[in-house]
Amino acid sequence: MNYDDLLKENQLLKQEITNLKTQLEKYSNPQKEYYEKNKEIIKEKASKRLTTLDNEKLKQYRRTAYLNQKENRKQKTLENTVSCIFL
Repeated sequence: MNYDDLLKENQLLKQEITNLKTQLEKYSNPQKEYYEKNKEIIKEKASKRLTTLDNEKLKQYRRTAYLNQKENRKQKTLENTVSCIFL
């Protein structure tokens, strides 16, 4: 391949990226807009749902959420240490 071919291919790939980004926005933005418009309603429904649960079930949900957060923090610290080692 020569230089001109590479430039053409680069331009085509840039156009494809912009097309894909616009398509992605079509699918992701409506959900964000819905949440922003109905944030209070969603929060009220969630709080009502939590009050109707048993105490044991609520404890279980909170514990699994805590364990998941703990695992995510642990993975992030490992990634940071690994990236620092390779730099």
